Amino acid sequence: MKISTLRRIALATPVVLALCMLMCADARAQDVPGIEICTVEKTMERRTSCLQSNVDFLQKTITKLGLDQQQKLDAANRQIEGLKGAVAGLQKTVDDLRAAQKKTMEDQKKADAPPAKDNAAATAKDAKPDVK
Repeated sequence: MKISTLRRIALATPVVLALCMLMCADARAQDVPGIEICTVEKTMERRTSCLQSNVDFLQKTITKLGLDQQQKLDAANRQIEGLKGAVAGLQKTVDDLRAAQKKTMEDQKKADAPPAKDNAAATAKDAKPDVK
């Protein structure tokens, strides 16, 4: 079954290509917008028309490219603003974590070192014997 499908495709391909070539022959006769060589025109009216066509094409192209670039700049600016917000959020998280770490370290230092009053009172008791 695969071989017969391949044969059908192989037979249909030249027919499709021939039809495309016939269609393209008509398309070649149409005027395609773009830069034209205006020096080949003999009359001033045709040369002026050709130059005006070039000017119109260039203005449309510049306008289109300008809009495309503005859209890209706007998208980049939106992305930058989003990233600034993310950085601000991350900076706040880092500051919170640093504050929590500092507090934890202070709490550990307090827990590790016995209070000075208790330590002094204990040594004073040991130094004086109770006399009754």
